[in-house]
Amino acid sequence: MAKVLVSGGTGFIGGRVCTALHEQGDTVHVLSRNPTRAHTKLKSARAVYGWNPETEKLPSEATSDVKAVVHLAGETIAGRWNPDKKRRIRDSRILSTRNLVESFAGVSTKPDVLVCASAIGYYGGSGDDHFTEVSPAGTDFLAKVCQEWEIEAQKAGEFGVRVVMVRIGLVLGLGGGLLTQVLTPFKMGVGGILGSGRQWMSWIHVDDVVGIVIHALENEEIRGPLNATAPVPVRNVEFTKTLGSVLRRPTLFPVPTFGLKLMMGEFADFVVLSQNVLPEKTEVSGYDFRHRTLESALRDLL
Repeated sequence: MAKVLVSGGTGFIGGRVCTALHEQGDTVHVLSRNPTRAHTKLKSARAVYGWNPETEKLPSEATSDVKAVVHLAGETIAGRWNPDKKRRIRDSRILSTRNLVESFAGVSTKPDVLVCASAIGYYGGSGDDHFTEVSPAGTDFLAKVCQEWEIEAQKAGEFGVRVVMVRIGLVLGLGGGLLTQVLTPFKMGVGGILGSGRQWMSWIHVDDVVGIVIHALENEEIRGPLNATAPVPVRNVEFTKTLGSVLRRPTLFPVPTFGLKLMMGEFADFVVLSQNVLPEKTEVSGYDFRHRTLESALRDLL
């Protein structure tokens, strides 16, 4: 039984990671801005520690005898981007990771491994090309955030901690992720393609995100980036038709790019960004995807 420290444990992915760790016999300790809420929500947590990730180092009791750390905290990127939103997106990732890593610098017994969330935003847009874990970083806002985020995580390697950055794609699941944003219009029969519909979408079932995090924790040979995306990305038009088919709803109402910009501002550029990201290193490392195709994932969920 190992003590695993998890940040972002009350989130869409984090709660599922905590449950999976608990079910396999690990002792789950959670970091949270709101310990009372986390205690109530997370039955799988042995202990919850209060932590303001942008301004504080970890409490000393949280760093004692930790075998592994899973860092998932971060402001959602969904919503209209303005200077304050973009600052929160950046600070919630970079400052929190810096404070977490520095908290372990003076601890006599270091964790064996840090699994830190990242995102496929690291790569920027692919057009009709594709990216793998060895592809270079992009140059847009999210790409720069992800680069800085990963640099902070990798600093844990300076004191002997194995570091894995899980670059997460468009997550499909109930209660959060991409489906929460698109399901209502599709159920109402007013869903449709976004922009040209030709942009690639690198999706992943939430169960596979959790599976990849556990896989990264348990396999000592894994270091560096792992893409958490399904092996078969699709274009937006295929995503739209498949979701409509599973829901048995029409998909007749396309949303042009200029309409998205009116609704979402700068965030619309990310929504229509074409990203064909393949989990090459993830598969080579031995991870077996539970949901390789979009239809399998959607039928499981819906």
